[in-house]
Amino acid sequence: MQAHWNLEPGESIERRALHLSYGGRTQGGIGPSRQTPNVLIFSDPEAGEPHGYYDGWQADGCFHYTGEGQRGDQQMKSGNAAILNHVAEGRALRVFQGARGTVTYVDEFEADADEPFYRTDAHETGGGPRREVIVFRLRPKHIEPLEPSSTLAEILAGPSKSNVPIEQQQTEKAYVAPTSEPYEAERREQTLVLEFEAHLRSLGHKVFRHRILPSGEARPLFTDLYDESLDMLVEAKGTVERNAIRMAVGQLADYKRFVSDGKPRHLAVLLPSEPRRDLCDLLASQGIDLIFKSQAGFNDSTGGALVGK
Repeated sequence: MQAHWNLEPGESIERRALHLSYGGRTQGGIGPSRQTPNVLIFSDPEAGEPHGYYDGWQADGCFHYTGEGQRGDQQMKSGNAAILNHVAEGRALRVFQGARGTVTYVDEFEADADEPFYRTDAHETGGGPRREVIVFRLRPKHIEPLEPSSTLAEILAGPSKSNVPIEQQQTEKAYVAPTSEPYEAERREQTLVLEFEAHLRSLGHKVFRHRILPSGEARPLFTDLYDESLDMLVEAKGTVERNAIRMAVGQLADYKRFVSDGKPRHLAVLLPSEPRRDLCDLLASQGIDLIFKSQAGFNDSTGGALVGK
């Protein structure tokens, strides 16, 4: 085994030959070596995105690299711990573009001294349920940072709080799985929001949605609709199923902290039809108004007084 590093940034090598020279795991994205003082890191966005890995350069000049672990919340152990502790263990982080066959050496990196990693949400392998992942912020030692390149880079750009048009139809799911197609319930929800927006505008109301990036978070939150005229925060669901309504209650509790100094006058759940009585009672018990689509347009738990029929 050779300990001296002979590759220059931009050089390509067969992964098998790389491991013969420097050790490390022959599969997977993170390969701590027992033979040489290196941690070999492989990034392949095309292969990684189905597993919830959205790696790439970001506007902060760092290469953001998602840790290992395809299912469940990622833990700071094994390869992840090797990245975090590379300085203390006397190892160099060597990042490669590609994961199989021929890979290209990017540069030697170091985990950012002030914020080496953060935790955020991503989907499991194959578009599975959301879980928490570890994302490392890696700074290059010899090359200049490249322009933002990840799938998330463009959609993450923007201030921590802003108003955005409803017709953009941005959703939080797009920031967790930006390459995934929306499910049918999500499509119904989007259509419902647009119809309700048109209804409110016909009444002369000013409506928009909020884009919120809480402190310390790496993914923004989006309200479905905010009626400034009524000071009403609305969360929509494309189904009247219980779990969907329970989720809406939790989302409103989260969003309202950032709207109208945390005290919007009205909280409301928008549904495609009137739900069962017990679910109406659930919303009422939390001080949340119900708005639902009817044959005449839209109705609400005040008998139509809130948004008009």
